[in-house]
Amino acid sequence: MKSQYRAIVIGGGVVGASVLYHLAKFGWSDVALIEREVLTAGSSWHAAGGFHALNADPNIAALQAYTIDLLSEVEKESGQSIGMHMTGGISVASAPERWEWLKASYRIFQTMGIDDVHLVGVDEIKQRCPILNTDGMLGGLYAAREGHIDPSGVVHAYAKAARLRGADIIEHNRVLALNRRADGGWDVVTEKGTVIAEHVVNAGGLWAKQVGRMAGIDLPVSPMEHHYLVTEALPEIQALDKELPLIVDLEGFTYMRQEQKGLLLGIYEINHKHWNMDGAPWDYGIELIQEDTDRIADELALGFSRYPCLENAGIKRWVNGAFTFS
Repeated sequence: MKSQYRAIVIGGGVVGASVLYHLAKFGWSDVALIEREVLTAGSSWHAAGGFHALNADPNIAALQAYTIDLLSEVEKESGQSIGMHMTGGISVASAPERWEWLKASYRIFQTMGIDDVHLVGVDEIKQRCPILNTDGMLGGLYAAREGHIDPSGVVHAYAKAARLRGADIIEHNRVLALNRRADGGWDVVTEKGTVIAEHVVNAGGLWAKQVGRMAGIDLPVSPMEHHYLVTEALPEIQALDKELPLIVDLEGFTYMRQEQKGLLLGIYEINHKHWNMDGAPWDYGIELIQEDTDRIADELALGFSRYPCLENAGIKRWVNGAFTFS
């Protein structure tokens, strides 16, 4: 670790690693990332790994399209596998209002020049995802460039590519304080000493609130719990000749993707639960929260009705991890 940098990124999750990579890519090689524990600790290591093209905000949709292109470049540049599965994805609609929103979104994509999406009827949805119960569905929006990746692989790919461009990464070094200097820069006080930085980027994730307060900023963010389950191998999946698309069912409060020869079912939780509203404990890292299936019972019932093959599925593991939301 040097004594001075042009910019310091605090936090070694996917956001921090991406920021570091982009700073280095656009010419700021005198930059460093400081991570309290190890890369991916916090939220990134346990993420479900889905990536999407559809978004209600055209600016975010454009950013997502850029990122999907970038991921393959970063994989090649770094030599680090990101485990990309470009399966395609379908956002499905059962309510007329949701169906109209998907049709409006499709028109927005057309004006943006994104031509690898199209509206699909129930028959095509069933053809692309034969395990899905389509009763009551009106249609969906199919995006060819959706799927899932290995989130840990992505973080390490960004980090390796940033290092190749001259950036430093310092792990096992918690930031203790941020003190403003007379010249407008920052004294970044860490467990391993004080570093001067012209700019500081808060990519603290579960600890973003605490990092913000070091700079006198009270960020309106809080960690919240998020569940998904992964099944054992299922005969219905083993019988398929190609991987299932990612399915997003906001009305059913679930998302689904294939995980090897089983399924991953994630829950959009109705009864949200904050977890450590002032930020995660400093000694938290590669850990999970005890699952609370009673709290998500209604969403699970809807998900199991959409995917009847889950009825007799063995659950390989539950993941209840914290993510930061505004």
